Amino acid sequence: QVQVVESGGGLVQPGGSLRLSCKFSGSIFAVNVMAWYRQAPGKQRELVATVSSSTGAKTEDSLKGRFTISTDNGQNTVFLQMNSLRLDDTAVYYCNAEGLHTNIRRATWWGQGIQVTVAS
Repeated sequence: QVQVVESGGGLVQPGGSLRLSCKFSGSIFAVNVMAWYRQAPGKQRELVATVSSSTGAKTEDSLKGRFTISTDNGQNTVFLQMNSLRLDDTAVYYCNAEGLHTNIRRATWWGQGIQVTVAS
């Protein structure tokens, strides 16, 4: 059993900042890759950023300079720092991790999604 707890969403004005957190816990042997996705109303889910020991932290080109992904590996936690927020950043944000369950099987875990609303 793996638990995924997301936090940090909410309402923010344009130009403001938010920091999302997502902690994976439970029957996890290893976490290899963590990521953030988002989905706006009427839009496809899109990748925001990824982080791993092999690739480092990478933000999608359209969001570089505003969004930064980071981790606390000891806590299997991934963060997304969002600055200079714009109206079209409004979306449900999902954390994601790829790793190994304690039974050593590959697994992918998803958060339930947290709402980020950017509005005046």
